[in-house]
Parts: sequence; structure tokens; C-alpha cells
Amino acid sequence: MTEDAPTTVPVNETPSDPVAAVREWLDENWDPDLTVAEWWDRLGLAGWASPMLPNDAFGRGLSRSDSVAVMREIGSFGALGPPSGLGLLLAAPTIATHGTPEQIAEHVRDIVTGQKAWCQLFSEPGAGSDLAGLTSRAEKDGDEFIVNGQKVWTSLGHTADMGMLIARTNVDVPKHQGISWMAIGMDQPGVEIRPLHEMTGHAMFNEVFLTDARVRAADVIGGVNNGWAVTNTTLQAERAGLGAGGSGGAAGAQPGTIAKQLDRRAGDLVTSSDPKQTPKRPAPAARPTNQMYVDLARANGKLDDPSIRQDLVRLHTLNQIGSFNGQRAKAMRAAGQDIPGMANISKLLMSDTVRLSRDLGLRILGASGTLHAYTDEQRESLNAATGNPMLGMVTGMALYAQAPPIYGGTDQIQRNIIGER
Repeated sequence: MTEDAPTTVPVNETPSDPVAAVREWLDENWDPDLTVAEWWDRLGLAGWASPMLPNDAFGRGLSRSDSVAVMREIGSFGALGPPSGLGLLLAAPTIATHGTPEQIAEHVRDIVTGQKAWCQLFSEPGAGSDLAGLTSRAEKDGDEFIVNGQKVWTSLGHTADMGMLIARTNVDVPKHQGISWMAIGMDQPGVEIRPLHEMTGHAMFNEVFLTDARVRAADVIGGVNNGWAVTNTTLQAERAGLGAGGSGGAAGAQPGTIAKQLDRRAGDLVTSSDPKQTPKRPAPAARPTNQMYVDLARANGKLDDPSIRQDLVRLHTLNQIGSFNGQRAKAMRAAGQDIPGMANISKLLMSDTVRLSRDLGLRILGASGTLHAYTDEQRESLNAATGNPMLGMVTGMALYAQAPPIYGGTDQIQRNIIGER
């Protein structure tokens, strides 16, 4: 813990009607003239940045479906949504589950208020599907650990302040028993980040080299050598969050110190015809994905094509199934039960959804779907040449569609887990 780190966490109530509660709270608290940091401080401490978190871990104790409804309400209200990224998706629920009160007070607070952005340092060149086969080492040195090793496929590592690191802390026990989960600072001399350029033209993924990097012993989450249990919590959060029906709502700005958005005016990062007013209409991110394809088909004269219409309904159906699965899981939790493998089923459903979205979008575009822009200048030229500003979005999603069935645990791994259960 740093000397000025907070040691207490506010306990937020679980509302009986979350959507009405957040709407009332927004009426009283949303101010577009606040800085992003000031707005996120209000949103996060009130439990609305990640309402699925426990009441005593900067959340509201809501189910996933209720949390999605809250995010959509924030979007439709016109307020800036919570911080985007892996901090809220993965790190916060993991630390809330396994962390000490002091770790929650420090790390989860910085996540829900957007002060720190996080990345995931799990996969290695020789440890992907067999994650427990990792070779990165963390050796105790007083009140710190010294870490050496290499990680790969690190999403947004180049904009992260902190990393979720798993490393081997005991080589003399079975591989699953000698791993520790640590919160590591990314801005230090022993951390080198190299971007990996994708066929989309972006470089969201990175490889990270750790050379005598240091982690405070106080930042080991869940206890030394107990990291596999902590890691499984992170992976479950990842699969559930990435799964069909697992997310939605208001778009958030980029958190952390590297993105340089904390000092910006919050109202400048939401869509509004009058920046002084709160727009009472849906933000673009709150629109269902299948509606975008309906609009695209209509604009391209393909809405009457029977096969296109059939796949539009299929896409709508998959999204609805994802939503229903979330409601089923909520009902089972309320009854004190669980649906084994639901997170894995949701991840597989998401893979099917992105593949269908890819194929449907390219069929609607026709020959123009072979065109793609990789820079801002190319995008402007392509928009001018085709008169279709949605083209780049569809082709970008189509190129990216190959990634979701791989990251977060491949489709094959998900099927293996479901089969084992």
C-alpha cells in the first residue's frame, strides 16, 4: 500500500429497481462540465461504474443482466459511461473476490474511478491453451518479487498503468500449485512492450518482456502460490464478459494516465447536439449490433433479399439467446444455485455471433467488402469514393472476427471445459 492510499471502501445499497435508481442518481449528479476524472470519481464511488461488483467493493451487487440494463440507461441518458478496458472487466472482479480489504481499497478504487488502466499478462509463447505451463519466474527479494519472463497477446499493454501478472513462484510443486497472481506496475525500467500489428491495421496486442521487473509483496492477490484459483476467477470473468449477452451499455473513455483523457471535459466525450445539455437519447454504443446490420442492409438495397433477412433474424436470435442465458443465470443465483459451464457457453455463443456478423456484413456490402482502410487518410479517401462511412466499420469487424474464437480461451478449450463438467 502507498502511504496516501485509501483504507476504507463505501458500502453501496443494492436497489430494488436498478434502472430507476441510476436514472435518479444521474439526474442529480451528471454534469458535462466536470473533467473525466471528476465524473468517474462520482460514478465509481457511487457503485455505478461496475454495479456487478460487491456492495463493499465499489459495486451494487447487481446481476449481469441488471448491470447491462444500468449501462444502457447511462447511455440513453447521455452521460459518459464508465472507464473502458480490462480493469473493470477482469481485474476488479478478481481483486474483489480474492483481495484483502486494503487491496480492494487501493486497486479497485483506482479501476472504477479510471485512475489506472490494466492489461492481462497471462499467455506466453509456450503457454497459451496450457496456461499453467507458464515459465515466467517471480523470486522473493525482501518485500518485493523480482520477475523475469515473456508474455504475449497482451491487449492494450501499451496504454496500461498496471498488469494482471501470473508467474511461477515455486518450481518444486505441480505446475498448478506454484503460480501467483500479482498486480504489477507497467511503467518501470524492467518492462518492455512491443506492439504486434494485426491484419486490421491496428496493434491492440503486444508482447511484453520482463527483465528484473519488481512487484510489491503486498500486491500478490489471493496469497503466494494460490494464483491458479485466482486466475480461474479472472478467466471466468473474461468468458462471461466476452460472451454473447455479456456486455452492453454506455461507452466509456479510456482510463489511466497514458491515454491522457482524465483531464478532458466529460461532456466532450458523449454525443450531444448541445454540449451544455444532457441528450435524452441513446448513445451510439447503446444500439444493438443487429440493428446496425439492418440499417446497412436497408441502405444497400439488400433488406428484401430472403437470405439476408434470414441471417438478420439469426443474428437477432443469437443476441436474444445470450440475453436469456444471462437472465437464467440470474434466476439460478437468486435460488442459490448455478448453471455449470454457462460462462463457457456464452463465450462459444459470442464466437458464433461474430462469425455470423462477419459473413452477413460482407454479403451485404458485396464487392466493396474487399476494400479496407488502414489509416485515417485511407479511411477518408475510401469514404469519399464509396459514399458509405459504415464500410470501414464492417470490414474492420470482419477482419477482427477471427480473433474472438481464439482469445479468452479458444472454442476448442471451451468445449473441453463444458464436456468435463
